[in-house]
Amino acid sequence: MAGSSDPGGESPRPRSRAGAGDNPPPGGGRAASPAATALSPADLAAVEDATRRREAVLRQHTFFLLRVLLRRGVDLAPRDKAGTSDPYVKFKVGGRLLYKSRTIYRDLNPVWDESFCLPIEDPFTPVHIKVFDYDWGLQDDFMGSAYLEVSKLDLGRATEITLPLRDPAKTTEYLGELQLTATLWPRSQEDKEQYFQRNTKLSDVNRRLKSQIWSSVVTIVLVEGKNLLPMDIDGFSDPYAKFRLGNEKYKSKVVYKSLNPSWLEQFDLHMYDDQSQELEITIWDKDRSKDDFMGRCMIDLTNFEREKTHRIWQELEDGAGSIFLLLTISGTTASETISDLTTYEENPKEREKLHHRYALVNSLQNLRDVGHLTVKVFRAQGLAAADLGGKSDPFCVLELVNARLQTQTEYKTLSPSWQKIFTFNVKDINSVLEVTVYDEDRDHKVEFLGKVAIPLLRIRNGEKKWYALKDKKLHGRAKGNCPQILLEMTVIWNPIRASVRTLNPKEEKYMQGEVKFKRQVFVRNVMRLKAIIMNIIDITKYVQSCFEWESTPRSIISFVIFIFLCYYFEPYMIPVALLLIFFKSYIVMSLTGSWTVHDEDEEPLGDDDDEEDDKDKEEKKSLKERLQAIQEVTQSVQNAIGYIASLGESIKNTFNFTVPYLSVLAIMMCLAGAIVLYLVPVRYLIMAWGINKFSRKLVRPHTVPNNEVLDLLSRVPDDEDLIAYRELKPHPTSDLERRRDQKKKHKVS
Repeated sequence: MAGSSDPGGESPRPRSRAGAGDNPPPGGGRAASPAATALSPADLAAVEDATRRREAVLRQHTFFLLRVLLRRGVDLAPRDKAGTSDPYVKFKVGGRLLYKSRTIYRDLNPVWDESFCLPIEDPFTPVHIKVFDYDWGLQDDFMGSAYLEVSKLDLGRATEITLPLRDPAKTTEYLGELQLTATLWPRSQEDKEQYFQRNTKLSDVNRRLKSQIWSSVVTIVLVEGKNLLPMDIDGFSDPYAKFRLGNEKYKSKVVYKSLNPSWLEQFDLHMYDDQSQELEITIWDKDRSKDDFMGRCMIDLTNFEREKTHRIWQELEDGAGSIFLLLTISGTTASETISDLTTYEENPKEREKLHHRYALVNSLQNLRDVGHLTVKVFRAQGLAAADLGGKSDPFCVLELVNARLQTQTEYKTLSPSWQKIFTFNVKDINSVLEVTVYDEDRDHKVEFLGKVAIPLLRIRNGEKKWYALKDKKLHGRAKGNCPQILLEMTVIWNPIRASVRTLNPKEEKYMQGEVKFKRQVFVRNVMRLKAIIMNIIDITKYVQSCFEWESTPRSIISFVIFIFLCYYFEPYMIPVALLLIFFKSYIVMSLTGSWTVHDEDEEPLGDDDDEEDDKDKEEKKSLKERLQAIQEVTQSVQNAIGYIASLGESIKNTFNFTVPYLSVLAIMMCLAGAIVLYLVPVRYLIMAWGINKFSRKLVRPHTVPNNEVLDLLSRVPDDEDLIAYRELKPHPTSDLERRRDQKKKHKVS
């Protein structure tokens, strides 16, 4: 269909036109205006005389610069299934592309506000303007075109122009309009030569930058804003943020009706050596007519340490309020950086300082500084091929709660060698290090290749070890030829500070995937809760059997214990009973020798979430709309059941010494509770608890209410976490090579 793509040829162009935005008439002569037939012969002669004078003035100059301000689009045609488009605009003269605007995503009323200059050698050739909808990996959809008559513009005068968009194949269809401002400036022959000479150099620089590999990745987590400027009549705003670093730009989502927005979005900007290292952040208020400016801030990236996550509160200039973000500069490709493992030499003095810093004698110096983690990322092998050529462009991302670092990208390989060393400040020894391998795709998009989750308490210092990469759910192996990654980790920490931190609320991770209702997750949570309920029922039946005298010896013993407890019971016996459970589990674990976590011989079965997702996509939208209300309720029920099941499994795993450190800490809490209950009457303890509850907000208004027992249990992994943390047996390198050789021989045969 005509206009569905960007053809190389252009339709015939006239020397002049009746008006800007209309389709040009065929042929090379001037078109007669319909209104001209109504003019008298004298008026018609005056119009033709004015046109000839204008053409004579234009012919006196050999070169022009057309300055264009592309302001916005209005009511553009939807081309996506969701009823939106991702429009961008092309400006052509004589079939040659002179400018292409940036793409505005998911917007039928885009605001570009882009200013640029077009070289005009023949002012009687109109500028052909085309609008397209960007489709990644597909042919972009045509959204309409228009012609801008340069010869109709007054020299040196800015003219505001509205161009209705048309499709040559469907002349009656309304496709919206473009609003722009154009100014035509005459230039001399010398200016023409200087312009083309300068732009030749700029095009060379741009080609070099496009082919250049980025030197670092700037990862930004936009968390929230505080006390922003009210822009609406009701005293609120609809704020969003724009980021710009060099030629790369990103735009956050809009948070409606808020002066304290919570965005929780992550962006990756790529930094080049030859470009400016100033990050520009602007805050805007979303409006129907024109977005309003709310403030800006500039961040000089040269002032920030590499390979470290920085927490930044930045005040806004030319506005009000501040924004909070996490900023990390990592993925550095230069070999002289401190993260390069090939040039790294361990300093014994630095190691001694670390041990002294976290020694028991210095436990009370800085309670928030729990430990120090060092991770050496050597290489990976057996990755899945994500590109059409059978290769991948892998890079590795390391995340410890909200700290995020990454390696450089190794191009066109399935066995990348990164050779990087990273350090993390440990705030909670119960945190989990997540190592994820991605494939860098076109336009810096990523594709998942594998992941492994490693609790810090399971790390064996200085052990160089292969870790099998898992899928996104951390239930089974990732795709590929037994993908695995070679790591070496060392964590130095202070037990006293770790214990204090464990009894306080843990740090919440800002970037977490949205929890949606899924049938498989719902069923799994129900089964987890059912297992706990069945255990409670079994205990209840056992107690009931003692009253029913099903076993005479057991009932006699139970009766004696019941009489003894009724006569001698004291509150301190409750934690003592819990200590007996710990003692029993300790004896069982010692006899069975199951203290260490063993690798699973058989891989756990994955769930059918991916298949369910595919089935969901095939459902009709109308059905989704009808289920939306039900999903909101079932999602809450699913999460509540999951929380109850997780809490019950955490209690069980506490007594089972799943994490010995946490179990020992629970034992110490039980001992302390038993001693306090033995020495202090219960009424005084209840009184102290009530006074503390009533006076907490008065004495410490900004304190966060917490429950030490629940905070401890939140650190204990449930059964789902144990599956995620379970290590799969990595395959020896020799076995992988032998398998590849066998496959090659098989193909040859």
